[in-house]
Amino acid sequence: MIELADSHCHIDFPDYESSHGELIGNARELGVRYLLNISVCLEDFPRVLAVAQSDPEVFATVGVHPNYDSVEEPTADRLVELAGSEKVVGIGETGLDYFRHHVEPADQLARFRAHIEAARRLDLPLIIHSRQAREDTVAMLREAADQGVAGVMHCFAEDWETARAALDAGFYISFSGIVTFKNAPELREVARKVPEDRMLVETDAPYLAPEPYRGKTNQPGYVRYTAERVAEERGETLEALAEATTENFLRLFRISRNG
Repeated sequence: MIELADSHCHIDFPDYESSHGELIGNARELGVRYLLNISVCLEDFPRVLAVAQSDPEVFATVGVHPNYDSVEEPTADRLVELAGSEKVVGIGETGLDYFRHHVEPADQLARFRAHIEAARRLDLPLIIHSRQAREDTVAMLREAADQGVAGVMHCFAEDWETARAALDAGFYISFSGIVTFKNAPELREVARKVPEDRMLVETDAPYLAPEPYRGKTNQPGYVRYTAERVAEERGETLEALAEATTENFLRLFRISRNG
């Protein structure tokens, strides 16, 4: 039986008609054992944490998305304070998003640095969101690396040059359902090249459902279809890809395997 890890989902979001318990159960039926529920603002963090506390193999992060405005601005002290639970295994999602300027780039950069500082103090990995901000994101990854901080580029959708820069800075690369889309041949090339020990898979649920569910509400169980496509591109079995990406997930987030 395969055991996958969905390294990035938002099952506390109100998009779902099903409860988070049902979503977790559905994921387990598809071979997805571990889930990481990601924080996007501090106001919702209690809900994010509650989902993680409901199941021994679901975990949480604390952070503020780069393009969320009208929310509590994160300071390193506040992030450290909220990360006190043993279920919190990462800082973020943070990063840069210049696609929509709900938050000005200068403010996004300052927010990013607060997350880097919190990750440095806690020795936790960062979860990085990047959209139309390649140059500044790579510079910030190097800045984080200089402080001994690494993590994962979530929902990676860039080219191999960007992936290589992230890998050189010590970051993992996580593939979402985008890798299954017909218009993503360049991303599939990246999936073929990323070293086996630096790769993760995710859903970013409720967004970006993979084929054959594209256009529908995503859920953690669908990470199986992303893993199948990545395995196919790499000429590997799903079982081998699942084993490698799950071990990477446990190692990056320092999670002990239960059972």
